[in-house]
Amino acid sequence: MINLIIMVQTLQPDDTLNQTLQNDFLKGILPSRARRSLEMEKICSLDQLADYSEKEIMQFQGFGKNTMIKMKKYMKENHRTFISHPLNNNNE
Repeated sequence: MINLIIMVQTLQPDDTLNQTLQNDFLKGILPSRARRSLEMEKICSLDQLADYSEKEIMQFQGFGKNTMIKMKKYMKENHRTFISHPLNNNNE
């Protein structure tokens, strides 16, 4: 019986994957994992998203080619685009 309890505890999914999302930003557009990554970065609007480059967003968990295609299409429909280069400027 104890072995069964230990086995059940180890089979439970990681809490970070089961976090409930706090808002509906991009719900129905992006998968939950990608939306969770944006939420963890405190990105909850298209205006905030537009402050990032495509390259920066692709580094977040849950973002791949298909997710990026969907997001770029949605941003274009809402007259937003990613910045063309990261804001980090090492030439200062």
